[in-house]
Amino acid sequence: MTTKFLDALKKSPLLCDGATGTMIYAKGIPFERSFDELNLTDPALVADVHRGYIQAGSNVIQTNTFGANRLRLAEHGLAHKTAEINRAGVTLAKRVVDASFREVFVAGTIGPLHQWMAPLGRFSQREVRDVFHEQAAALIDAGADLLIFDTFADIAALSEAILVVREISADIPIVAQVTYTDDMRTTLGHTPQHVAEALAELPVDVIGINCSLGPSGVLRTLQNLARYVPEHIFLSAQPNAGWPERIGGRIMYPATPDYFGEYALALVEAGARLVGGCCGTTPDHITHMRAALDDPTPHTITLPRPTSIEAGSTGPVSSIEPTRMARRLVNREFVVTVELSPPKGFSLEKVMAGAEMLKAAGANAINVADSPRARMRMSPWAMCHLIQTKLDLETVLHFPTRGRNILRVQGDLLAAHALNVRNIFAVMGDPTTIGDYPNALNDYDVVPTGLIKLLKQKFNNGIDESGERLAQPTNFLVGCALNLTPADPAHELGVLRRKIESGADFALTQPVYDAAQAKAFIERYESEFGPWPLPILAGVLPLFNARHAEFLHNEVPGINIPAEIRNRINAANADSASVGVEIAGQLIADLKPFVHGVYLIPAFGRYDLAAEIIEGIP
Repeated sequence: MTTKFLDALKKSPLLCDGATGTMIYAKGIPFERSFDELNLTDPALVADVHRGYIQAGSNVIQTNTFGANRLRLAEHGLAHKTAEINRAGVTLAKRVVDASFREVFVAGTIGPLHQWMAPLGRFSQREVRDVFHEQAAALIDAGADLLIFDTFADIAALSEAILVVREISADIPIVAQVTYTDDMRTTLGHTPQHVAEALAELPVDVIGINCSLGPSGVLRTLQNLARYVPEHIFLSAQPNAGWPERIGGRIMYPATPDYFGEYALALVEAGARLVGGCCGTTPDHITHMRAALDDPTPHTITLPRPTSIEAGSTGPVSSIEPTRMARRLVNREFVVTVELSPPKGFSLEKVMAGAEMLKAAGANAINVADSPRARMRMSPWAMCHLIQTKLDLETVLHFPTRGRNILRVQGDLLAAHALNVRNIFAVMGDPTTIGDYPNALNDYDVVPTGLIKLLKQKFNNGIDESGERLAQPTNFLVGCALNLTPADPAHELGVLRRKIESGADFALTQPVYDAAQAKAFIERYESEFGPWPLPILAGVLPLFNARHAEFLHNEVPGINIPAEIRNRINAANADSASVGVEIAGQLIADLKPFVHGVYLIPAFGRYDLAAEIIEGIP
């Protein structure tokens, strides 16, 4: 089978466009509307999206028909306009291409039904074939140069769709793109090998990956897929712009255009002949991909070693995208986290309101304590999960090893990962003797250093403490405790070295009140062991009044408040809380040159004071 598109693909890699839906949403169209209907009701808006991608350097643009099958259009009362919307999508795209005076291929885009085919769902093989036939016929009749099946997870339905197209046309090129989860499987558990072997038996020209994963995850999956796709079939890859975040009520994606440019070359080196972008990508991303493909000399991405994933295997190490906090630390962004304690009860309204206020002030994550001071509180998993899902604000789960045997430790950690709570602060925890259940058991099987090792060296490599395989490897970011102003620096350095050797990713410190002493501790480490090895989030506990300051100084181990600060708080009288905020702000300014973020610990639930401090961070 030979067409101009396939001939061009043989000569050199082709660049597809980015996310049509992302650009439509950016123009103010809400998700509740049918984007596909805009082909009829606002063609100028859709044409402007296509034009932007062509100007950015795309060789292929996809029609605005991803959801234009009768089942999805029926949700908007538009099923009767299925053929009309699809034909308009092709006609509109071709009109923009003709006006560009460039050779750009128009791909008729077909998305999944979003309902499973029997036996997993209620739609029969015949019904599924009829739905795809209606849409594909309209796209082909309107003159699409090729068809792209986008974001499929149901391989059975995709197979039927491909066969339907071949009944309509023996010549039109078919690109079959499947979406994968973090563990390099489809949502139905199919591996790249299974997908490749199933689709290679069908009359397809390109097999690829799109959506769900960012560039790193798509690259790993593509490397694996390439091992099983026959040489006569091309490969494609269209990653998302990272994981979506809700910011200011809008969906945003973090991967930058520069980052995408670098990965364009890596994807081509891994075998892709058709590359582009999916959710979150814009003409800026495509512009950088075009520049990278045209001039590969700035290529800096090192290809990871290909890994295999067979049926029953655990999959690759670190196939899951890192957390936002991990990415911020890698990118050397200043990270602001705030500690919140779970309530003594099941009502979370106050805590959620505090978290929402802190997010608005600029907090990047919420630290959720587990039974602080050995007091009975709601388990922190629920609070972490609700903050992340309702507020789209990442959390750090404090995980004390005290009171847990090794079975409970591992089960609780897997539960946290399943809830996408993957930033863990490994800590011993307060002894029960100081809390409200002094007779409760203090037993434990693992200390914090051992917990760090379990997470980083075992769980993240797909095995449990006994060496048995997990179903999939995890991807936890693990923090350790650190005192930057210890009474015994030599002992603290020794403990820190063990935590680093176990794999700690970052450190949360005890409250710091003497920046000069903290800096001296870091300098001592560097003089004895070399460059400082991990990011520090310096603990900052705003003082509320003189009594609070004296209590911390005299009764809390590891906290030493200089007399100058205690005297200042004591002299403030009624203004002590405001002075505490000022002191905290000055401490952060003094610490900022040599730490990587702050870990605010509001006293007495005064999250408003923490928000004020965050807003004052330069």
